[in-house]
Amino acid sequence: MNAEQQRLDEAAENGVPWKKWGPYLSERQWGTVREDYSEDGNAWDYFSHDQARSRAYRWGEDGLAGICDDRQRLCFALALWNGRDPILKERLFGLTNREGNHGEDVKEYYFYLDSTPTHSYLKYLYKYPQAAYPYDDLVAINGGRGRHEHEYELLDTGVFNEDRYFDVLVEYAKESPEDILIKIGVHNRGPEEAEIHVLPTLWFRNRWAWGDDNPRPAIKAGGGRLADTALHAAEVKLGDRYLYCAGDPALLFTENETNTERIFGKPSGSPFVKDGIGRCVVQGEPGAVNPQHTGTKAAAHYRLSVPPGKSKTISLRLTSVAPEALKASYNGGPFGKHFEGVMQARRDEADAFYSTVVPSSLDADAANVMRQALAGMMWSKQFYYFDVNRWLEERGSDPFCPARKPAPRNGHWHHLYNADVISMPDKWEYPWYAAWDLAFHVLPLSLIDPAFAKQQLDLMLRENYMHPNGQIPAYEWNFGDVNPPVHAWATIFTYRLEKERTGKGDIVWLERCFQKLSLNFTWWLNRKDRAGNNAFEGGFLGLDNIGVFDRSAPLPTGGHLEQADGTAWMAIFSLNMLEISIELALHNVAYGDMALKYLQHFCSIASATIHAGSDTGMWDEDDGFFYDVLQTPDGQAQRLKVRSMVGLLPLCAVTVFEGEFREKYPEIMARFHGFLEARPELTSFIHDPGQTGCAGRRLGAILDETKLRRVLSRMLDENEFLSPFGIRALSRYHAEHPYVLEAGGQSYGVGYLPGESDSGMFGGNSNWRGPIWMPVNALIIRALLQYYMYYGDDFTVECPTGSGRHLTLYQIAEEITRRLASMFLRGEDGCRPVNGGAQKFQEDPHWCDCIQFYEYFHGDNGAGLGASHQTGWTGVIARAMHLFATLTPEQALKGGKTGYFKMQGDLPAK
Repeated sequence: MNAEQQRLDEAAENGVPWKKWGPYLSERQWGTVREDYSEDGNAWDYFSHDQARSRAYRWGEDGLAGICDDRQRLCFALALWNGRDPILKERLFGLTNREGNHGEDVKEYYFYLDSTPTHSYLKYLYKYPQAAYPYDDLVAINGGRGRHEHEYELLDTGVFNEDRYFDVLVEYAKESPEDILIKIGVHNRGPEEAEIHVLPTLWFRNRWAWGDDNPRPAIKAGGGRLADTALHAAEVKLGDRYLYCAGDPALLFTENETNTERIFGKPSGSPFVKDGIGRCVVQGEPGAVNPQHTGTKAAAHYRLSVPPGKSKTISLRLTSVAPEALKASYNGGPFGKHFEGVMQARRDEADAFYSTVVPSSLDADAANVMRQALAGMMWSKQFYYFDVNRWLEERGSDPFCPARKPAPRNGHWHHLYNADVISMPDKWEYPWYAAWDLAFHVLPLSLIDPAFAKQQLDLMLRENYMHPNGQIPAYEWNFGDVNPPVHAWATIFTYRLEKERTGKGDIVWLERCFQKLSLNFTWWLNRKDRAGNNAFEGGFLGLDNIGVFDRSAPLPTGGHLEQADGTAWMAIFSLNMLEISIELALHNVAYGDMALKYLQHFCSIASATIHAGSDTGMWDEDDGFFYDVLQTPDGQAQRLKVRSMVGLLPLCAVTVFEGEFREKYPEIMARFHGFLEARPELTSFIHDPGQTGCAGRRLGAILDETKLRRVLSRMLDENEFLSPFGIRALSRYHAEHPYVLEAGGQSYGVGYLPGESDSGMFGGNSNWRGPIWMPVNALIIRALLQYYMYYGDDFTVECPTGSGRHLTLYQIAEEITRRLASMFLRGEDGCRPVNGGAQKFQEDPHWCDCIQFYEYFHGDNGAGLGASHQTGWTGVIARAMHLFATLTPEQALKGGKTGYFKMQGDLPAK
């Protein structure tokens, strides 16, 4: 067993706190809902980036390349100054939703290069210009551009010309759970010697301002004979921590308190406030820091002059070990040979751990992509703190006060209390969890830390997250919005992976999840099926502006939509619940009836997807495709013939079943067959659930073989959905044939857009009208493998459509995965499609192997778009790459009840 796996086992089995410290610091706390106490709910404007250096946060902290404990009491991060910037670089800068021509957008270059799951080793790279950072230029030029124009990026400003920048490489290595070694390497890539100020900063989250018997902590200079080079931080619950600083930096102290004079025009209670260190270093105000060397925020000020092409290194140590004990243990001090030995050991151990995860059949480039994807998943953890009831009270919207002011959002979620480390979609653009994102995060997370993956799924089902009515919280901008119900899908996935890996599934965990997921399923039935005919709505359902209308708003025609995706999501949900109930029933007969319940639900919903109780169902026989159906107040129905991911999702409602349940509970199956005999219309249009396939398996699916072939012919057509880089969200057919609907004297249309959105829906910062999205591609790949297990090698289709090349469904899933992975890999020309036209990323040896995992990708050329660090669900690429590097067609066909999940690192590589 390698050292990192041993640490994981110690954490899971014995409670050794290897995960207590990690990269749990947000990269943007300003502009979030939690910090918004405005009257109109405009979070971006209420707490801006310009205010962030001077204004204490209420609910969390942010920083550059930072770490904190798992309750975020004490934080550590970098601050930098190049001698030219108007402010200290303490956090990442970006444009707000209103400022960016495509919505919010971080304007920095930073990379998560490595992380083990216990964060025993972390590596982060930040590229810092030597010229003044162009804050105003970025805001002004992007503000002058429209949605049809490209974004103005930091590289476009010229601040990296002639390589006049620093590579700041930060490494963390844990000697023990409470002893963290830190190395900061500053590399001058430019042609001339350049100066940089490096300020490793330690501070406490401001909890004392809350009252509630939270004593003010303190950071003071040193302790013992290391007083000149150490910070001593003391807090009642955390205890004593020491930051040892190699060399002889100046120690600067202030308070993590708001500069009320600058922010509100009112005198501050103390001359020492949050921006004091920045004012001292940048504005030359020595009186802004405390001469008594005490405070709640402190920094070690290093001033380095780095020759061209050279580097300098700073070493630090954050530990609970007091100076005298540390001196006695390590031959005189915190640094030296032992320090270097531990750093190198943790690097080697990280390599050893990932050698068991990254398949040996991947070449060096692919292995680097997969490892950085997983590193991004680890770095994107964040301590998320939000007590909605208290937040409502503080803004005068106490839900139990008759005279309360209306809350701009989340007024019905006063039960929600979150204080956990959670996997974030992106710690700058989306520094808040999103329920359906999180379900996809679990796919790659379970490759390296199954315990954390299970815990993340567990969180959303706890009583302080899930609404009493059974709804899972969506995201902080509107917890009551509706995300696709993929939690059960991720739950059975994770259970089976662990069972395959260890030989024993966590049946207690699965049962606990099932109980809560049943509540969520019932919420969907009661809230999103207004006609009671199993045709579901749900609003935007995560697919934002993919349709003709804003599906979360009242329709301009009146009436409502019966959504092909909403109904397909519920068919998938019912299949997943069926899988879970069958697994539970094999251990406990009481769950046999629940299996019957979800069998009935699936058949009813699947049938409604084809024929929703009206002459105008979602399935269009002429087109061989699924569409949303517009039901108008006059009783008329009309299909909205947009060929989009909405119509591909019914393909994903598929699961293979073995015969164990049938053999163990024949009386329950007899009841099910009686149900179908009494209602033959339920299976008239869908795949016959009684028909056997390979190895006697049965298939739960909306699509029978004929419909499956028809949908696949569209999906695999390169003039429609099949891009060189995966499956598009919208058919390319609409490039020349936009769909237009006339309603109420206005025209509503959808056209193919391979890149950024030109629509104002959802702020204009989301686009499902053509680009490639990783999570739905993952659903499609999973579905194809399920169909393959049933149909086997005899079922082939043309891929691409019209090519004359016939492939099995396994080969098609593999081909889609190859196309997805190719976005990140070097092509024959040496370029990575994900980097688009950014020549610096394509050609410079210091940039070209730093991978960014974007939110979505250009439908025609594979360039990255949207949030540049959404490793969250785009990290699914690591799981897909691992799958087809280890899973053979023979293994897939033998997979049985483990399905496509049989892909562990100990399988022989292909």
